[in-house]
Amino acid sequence: MKIVYWLRKVLKGLFDSIRNENLKKNFLQAVPFWIASIITGLMAVFYTRIFNLAEDLTTWLFNHDKWVLLIVSPVCFVIAWFLVAKFAPYSRGSGIPQVMAAIEMSSPKTNKIVEKLIGFKIIFVKVISSLVMAIGGGAIGREGPTIQLAASVYKIIYQVLPEWWPKIAKRNMIVTGAAAGLAATFNTPLGGIVFAIEELTKTHFSYYKTAIFSSVIIAGLSAQALLGPYLYLGYPKLDGLTNTIFLGVAVVALISGLLGSGMAKAIWYLFEWKSKFRLRYQYGLYAAGCAVIMILLAFFVNRDVLGSGKDIMERTLFTSDKYVAWYTPLLRIGGSMLSFTSGAAGGIFAPALGAGASVGSLVAGWFKVSDIDANMLILTGMVGFLTGVTRSPFTSVILVLEMTNRHNVIFHLILAGMLASLISMAVDKHSLYERLKIRYISELLDEERGLKKTPGTA
Repeated sequence: MKIVYWLRKVLKGLFDSIRNENLKKNFLQAVPFWIASIITGLMAVFYTRIFNLAEDLTTWLFNHDKWVLLIVSPVCFVIAWFLVAKFAPYSRGSGIPQVMAAIEMSSPKTNKIVEKLIGFKIIFVKVISSLVMAIGGGAIGREGPTIQLAASVYKIIYQVLPEWWPKIAKRNMIVTGAAAGLAATFNTPLGGIVFAIEELTKTHFSYYKTAIFSSVIIAGLSAQALLGPYLYLGYPKLDGLTNTIFLGVAVVALISGLLGSGMAKAIWYLFEWKSKFRLRYQYGLYAAGCAVIMILLAFFVNRDVLGSGKDIMERTLFTSDKYVAWYTPLLRIGGSMLSFTSGAAGGIFAPALGAGASVGSLVAGWFKVSDIDANMLILTGMVGFLTGVTRSPFTSVILVLEMTNRHNVIFHLILAGMLASLISMAVDKHSLYERLKIRYISELLDEERGLKKTPGTA
């Protein structure tokens, strides 16, 4: 009790010492961002650890008695879908389109609608559903979900502020939360900032810069306090690249951008087909069918179809096993499509990076390049494929740079992002996130008008 008493006294003294009213206002406006940032960093660490444990359990099952997965995986996929469909339909998928929709719809009149996109219920359902999917071997990531979780934390902090507190724009809180979430989960502060600018908002950056900078730093430091100053991937060898590697970069960027945008468009077509389902059990059967297909592919082709794909990135970048089989990119693309369209929670960032790494590795094998050049092509594939899916080339480039701390190849990766973005536009002018955002907004407005019931998480 004495500690609480003295803490209050110190805080009161600090506050009383701030005589300037503008300074007081700015200080009070910053406090909610700081608190939410700390919570986001800690939550990202906790989610990372339990997600990794879930993936480790899948690996253990596959190595000890893989036929058990033929039962476990469909059950997990159906449970993960049911949790979303029953308790929080808009916790499905990665969460990034939901955050984009929440930002666009954020206003005092739409509080109930935004609550369906980000909030307490979303946090619990998102975490549990994605963990169950990971145990079932789903080709999902935790990065997109962490962004939706972080945006939910910031929104909750905004809601509990007393009426006398200096006003803060809810939209600012949501945008900043998403940026902090990405920074914390990948340990990529610049990536979080660029993501907020490129993907989440078209508003002038001056409205957000202070909040985003401080939140990204605090969330990142909170995560590092528990995990240490880690890199998401590590330090691949990239010294001594050949002069002709730019040709390989261009080839891989075009192929991976084409495949990434093609996968995104195929996912959208699957969602459109699923929207014709009339009975809820059809969605459950679809989820179970996705699991069975993935497990059979893992048994009879290769287990690379399972999981987030991070193991492929690490294996090809840091071991002598540089070249994947010709079918590995197809497995990664198919696994991502089946998992993402199952209706459960789970991100597509890491699976896209894993698929891109497999494309770069395959092309490196075609040309029999050196290990150093192979690493360059693998990173190029990661940037190109993620750009094809998200249409955010700068975010893709900065994320891969910060994951590996290899800034000497920044021009190679910028070229990859540019070429992948150009070819992606030829496949589809709109990103998957943009299409899903528009769909979610339409669904929510229809529900609000009573025109349509909550969808079966198509």
